[in-house]
Amino acid sequence: MYLEGLIIKSTGSWYQVLKLGTNLVFEARIRGKFKLLKNRLTNPLAVGDRVKFLLEKEKVAWIVDIQPRKNYLIRKSVNLSKESHIIASNIDVACFLFTLRLPETSLGFLDRFLVCCETYGIPPLILFNKTDLLDEKELGWIEGIENSYRNIGYKTIKISCISNKNIESIKGYLTHKVSVFFGHSGVGKSTLIQRIQPQVDIKTGEISHANAKGRHTTSFAQMYFWDFGGSVIDIPGLKEFGIIDIKREEVQNYFPEIFFYAKDCKFGNCLHTNEPKCAVIESRDKGRIPKSRYQSYTNVLEEAG
Repeated sequence: MYLEGLIIKSTGSWYQVLKLGTNLVFEARIRGKFKLLKNRLTNPLAVGDRVKFLLEKEKVAWIVDIQPRKNYLIRKSVNLSKESHIIASNIDVACFLFTLRLPETSLGFLDRFLVCCETYGIPPLILFNKTDLLDEKELGWIEGIENSYRNIGYKTIKISCISNKNIESIKGYLTHKVSVFFGHSGVGKSTLIQRIQPQVDIKTGEISHANAKGRHTTSFAQMYFWDFGGSVIDIPGLKEFGIIDIKREEVQNYFPEIFFYAKDCKFGNCLHTNEPKCAVIESRDKGRIPKSRYQSYTNVLEEAG
């Protein structure tokens, strides 16, 4: 008899599956035939997946099928023999932690994340963390960055895991939802989880002062459940975030402000690079489109197939 479950932890070869409607968690593996059907991915299953499984000797579960995903976050795989790696699936809100320093997060990295969210229909939330470490000039930069993304239509919150600034307000976005925390190592994903719910047993790390980069404290993806309803998927910090499965002519669809101005271009097939009477380039030159966003657009355009 097949049972229904939820993948709550993935270590690569083993998974933990929560039997739906219960608190029972089983160690699980994948049947060989199932693996062959998913060979385009380095990980045929991801935390957040709904699956069907069989129990063997009351302890070991064998996953035999996966339910259709409503969405997922995906990146290029570091394994050259594969195409991609699913970070997490069936997400209601994806939280990106941005830090101006310790470590520094680039706007290009943030924009790639937002493109992925736009592509797969995941509502994003940008969290500007460690704001208490910034001087007046740096706070001004953050204010400008935050305003730019709010004007595009993205939700943003300035937070601090040290002073607990706006930690309570985040709960309103997370209650009864499946969320994922995303960002470089050291931006404070695991620490934020503990600030929201101190009872969660999760490792946190420090910044290496030698290179101002975070140390990896999460080595595998795992789901934690909030006392106030909903859950969060904690994932390892990422250094890069490659774009996949996007055609060149589609890239503009995933930059809302570029898509908005593109309707006024002279040519319907305009890619907004060097075409005449391009409304997007004109809007960039007049400051209606941030130059950093336009640069991210052209970078993604170069990668697209």
